Amino acid sequence: MIRICSTEDVPKGTAISADVDGTQIALVHGEDGEFYAAYDECSHAAVALSEGEVDGCTLECWLHGSRFDLRTGEPTGLPATEPVPVYPVEVRDGDIYVSLTPSNGVTR
Repeated sequence: MIRICSTEDVPKGTAISADVDGTQIALVHGEDGEFYAAYDECSHAAVALSEGEVDGCTLECWLHGSRFDLRTGEPTGLPATEPVPVYPVEVRDGDIYVSLTPSNGVTR
């Protein structure tokens, strides 16, 4: 696990972009209070997901509106049809840690 930032750096309902050893990650503080990490590129349009809107446990791409379930990486709204990698997240002592091994087996 690699330390990314403090929990205070990601307000609830927002996403930030983080470079983790050369991999761009969208780090999301879901509206459910949980933290999620996904590859920071829409599988449909190749734009940063971290610039999109957080809605519950989903992240919506700002360009065409594709939605991704942050727990599974699966698209929940067109036009995307391919999942994005999602990564395990741990919160320890107020800090957020991410593993670069995708928890859903999807690679980019």
